[in-house]
Amino acid sequence: MSAPHVFETEVFYEDTDMGGIVYHANYLKFIERARSAFVRGLGVDQLALRDAGTVFVVRRVAAEFLRPARFEERLEVRTAAVSATGVRMVLSQEVRRGADLLFRAEVELVCMGASGRPQRLPAGLAAALAG
Repeated sequence: MSAPHVFETEVFYEDTDMGGIVYHANYLKFIERARSAFVRGLGVDQLALRDAGTVFVVRRVAAEFLRPARFEERLEVRTAAVSATGVRMVLSQEVRRGADLLFRAEVELVCMGASGRPQRLPAGLAAALAG
């Protein structure tokens, strides 16, 4: 599918618990930001899609917390497409600190229309994911 997209971020104080370690739910925020950047990098204007009544919703997340990240560390989130079908795409996402793998997730997204029903992935996105 697609080559991995790299999104860089930093751990801010607000991302951590009292011990200075990233609170587990904040990894989901990191990968959400990276997914938005990934889709934008494929040339998809999510605002235009939303205005036209099309959005992506998370259907499933399978996550593994492997090592902690800490306050003020620089991280990178790698996102790659695993598969895409008519209405859904599956992405693999990893959060790394240098060579260390801290977190990984597989995320299934479904394309939804204004009616709340699944609809086909936009043609440009489907082509970019296949290419």
